[in-house]
Amino acid sequence: MYLCRLCYTLDDRLWFPNPESSLFLNLTIEEENLFEENKLEIPSEEELYKNLTPDDEMIAQGGDLSVERLLLAYDYGIFPWFPFRSRQIYWCAPVRRFVIFPAEIHVSHSMRTLMNKNIYRVTFNTAFDQVIKNCSTVEGRVDEEQAWLGDEMIESYTKLHDLGRAQSVEVWRDDELVGGLYGVTSGSGFIGESMFSLEPNTSKLALISLAKKMQQEGGTLIDCQYYTPHLESMGGRYISYKEYVTILWGAEAYKTEAECPYVGFRD
Repeated sequence: MYLCRLCYTLDDRLWFPNPESSLFLNLTIEEENLFEENKLEIPSEEELYKNLTPDDEMIAQGGDLSVERLLLAYDYGIFPWFPFRSRQIYWCAPVRRFVIFPAEIHVSHSMRTLMNKNIYRVTFNTAFDQVIKNCSTVEGRVDEEQAWLGDEMIESYTKLHDLGRAQSVEVWRDDELVGGLYGVTSGSGFIGESMFSLEPNTSKLALISLAKKMQQEGGTLIDCQYYTPHLESMGGRYISYKEYVTILWGAEAYKTEAECPYVGFRD
């Protein structure tokens, strides 16, 4: 017996499957007979989730990068991965979400020392275009075979930014942009997409500044999308998909944006 995710092909009629209903058990005939003969119960949903691997996070492929589809995706905890050289859009919805709660952001002693020196200045939403382009090109990222942040993604997220749903954090040394990050707001959360550093620790400074800003404005979580030891060291941890959605949209789930306490950075 093994657990898989159903992978749907999207079109104009099917925009997204339900991330929770896209799980299924794939049993051989022998395994089905074994279950029946021994009166075994199928493992619980929680037990099944523990067996999922990163390969099981993809729930769909195809579709487009329209603003409407992107907004619907993010509001259901789904995000795109578009290795543009392959011309195929994939949609991911991890059942375990790696997040940072703003109040739990870890600031190391070395980072506190750096911040106290006041070398850098942090702004919000003043240079989105520069941030996303740096995220695309820094350290030759755009030249990698599986590069995903190409012109089409940049165009789509710039449109989200124009609507106030994609936002950026900038780190400056004098008038030079030296670090930053961008992401998408959904409900009371911020879904991080990418970050960059042109000087040591400037992306960390952007993330810490984001967490502090969200604490001030009622933001509940930062979705890191994927686990890294670096993000874990800054306070990242796993929560379930159900907990994730409940935190973003409240106990009733999927509240309207007008009812949410946090919809982005305010001046």
